[in-house]
Amino acid sequence: MLDRPLPEGVRRRVVALTAESFGALTLAELPPPLRQYARFTPTRRAKFAGNAMAAALESDAVFRQRIAGKLREAQTELAEALEHGTPPAAADPLDVAAAAYVLRPEGWTKLVAAAGEEAQRARAERAGEEAERELARLREELAQARGEARTEADRIRVDLDAARKENESLRRKLRSALSDVKRGEAAVRKAEAAVADVRDRAATEKTAADSEVRRLKARIAEAETALETSRRSAREGRSVEDMRLRLLLDTVLDAAQGLRRELALPPASVHPADTVEAVAPGRMTPKDIATRALSEMDPALLDQLLALPQAHLVVDGYNVTKTGYPTMPLDKQRLRLLGGLAVLAAQTGAEMTCVFDGAELAAPVLLAPPRGVRVLFSKPGVTADELIRQLVRAEPPGRPVVVVSTDREVADGVAKAGARPVASALLLKRLART
Repeated sequence: MLDRPLPEGVRRRVVALTAESFGALTLAELPPPLRQYARFTPTRRAKFAGNAMAAALESDAVFRQRIAGKLREAQTELAEALEHGTPPAAADPLDVAAAAYVLRPEGWTKLVAAAGEEAQRARAERAGEEAERELARLREELAQARGEARTEADRIRVDLDAARKENESLRRKLRSALSDVKRGEAAVRKAEAAVADVRDRAATEKTAADSEVRRLKARIAEAETALETSRRSAREGRSVEDMRLRLLLDTVLDAAQGLRRELALPPASVHPADTVEAVAPGRMTPKDIATRALSEMDPALLDQLLALPQAHLVVDGYNVTKTGYPTMPLDKQRLRLLGGLAVLAAQTGAEMTCVFDGAELAAPVLLAPPRGVRVLFSKPGVTADELIRQLVRAEPPGRPVVVVSTDREVADGVAKAGARPVASALLLKRLART
C-alpha cells in the first residue's frame, strides 16, 4: 500500500488509462457506480467519472484486474517489463507509474513513489527556469527604465530652463497687460455711463412702441377674425349648395340615362314634323318603374329602388335588428346588420347610411364601419328618428332616397319629405338572399 496520496500526475495518467480501457468492458463487468458512463467517450469519462474510476481501482480488485488485462493487451512490452522488474529507461516515468499502479507488480509502490518524486523534481526545475527567465526579464526592464529615466531627466532639465525663460517673459508681459487693463477699466466705466443713458432713453421709446404695436395687433386680429368668419360662412354656404346642386345634377343625368336604357329609344334620325301623327310613348316616373308588378314585401322591389340613379338607402339600425334578431346583444346586432349592408352596397353600388340611437350610450362605440356603409349615432338629446329625418331633408329634391323602418311615424315623416319608406322585413328578406 502507498504511504502517501497518489501523485497528481500519476493519478491523471491512471484515470486516462482507465478511460481508454473502459470501453472494452461489458456493462456487466463494470462496477455499478460506473455503468452510467459506459456510453461516454474517453475524454468525457475522464472529465465526469475521474474520481469514481480512481475510487473503483483502489477499492475493487476485480475491476482493477480487468483494467490490467486490457492494459497488457494494449501495452504488452511495458507490462512485461514491469512484471520482470525492469521498466524501460526511455519510458515516461508517469506512464510507468500509472501502469505499475494498475498492474501491481512486485515493488510497484516504489515505482509510483519514484514517479511522484520525478514529477516534483521536474516541476521544481521548470519553476527555477521560469524564475531565472523572469529575473532576466526584470533586469532588462530595470536597465531600460533607468535609461529612460536618465533621458527623461535630461529632457526635464531642458524644459525647466525653457520654462524659466518663458516665465520671465510672461512676467514682463503681465506688468504691461496690467497697465493696459487699468486704462481699459477707466474707459469701460466711461462707456458704461454713456450706455446707461442710452438704455434709459431706448427703454422709454420701446415702451411707447410696444403699446402702439399691441394696439395695432389687436386691430389686426379683430380684422382677421372678421375676415375669416366671413370667408368661412361664404365657403360653407357655397360648399353645401354646390354639393347639393352637383348631387342633384348627377341624379338627373343618371335618371336620364336610365330612362334612355329603359325606354330603348332609337337615335333621333327623323324630324319632329315627320312624327306628328304618332303617339308619343308615356313617360314613367322612378316610383312607377320600382313598383310595377311587385308587392311591398318582394325583395326585388328593394333591388329596383337601389338600381335607381344615385339612390341613397337610409336604415333605422335598431328597428331592423330588433325586428330580425332581437335576442342577440346590441353589439352583435350591429355587426350582423353592417356586414349584410356591406355586401348589399358592393352588389348595388348605392350609397348606404345606417343610423343607431346613441342618446343613452355611456361612451363612444369602438366600431370600424365596413366599406361602403356610413355609420352614424345620434347625439345626446337627439333620437335616431330625428337624425333620419335630418338626413332626408339634407338631400336635394328629386334624388331617390329609400328609408328602411317599421316605425310608422318615421315612415310618414320621410314620405312627406320626398323619400320612399320600406318595411324592415323587406330589407331582412333581401339580406337573407346575400
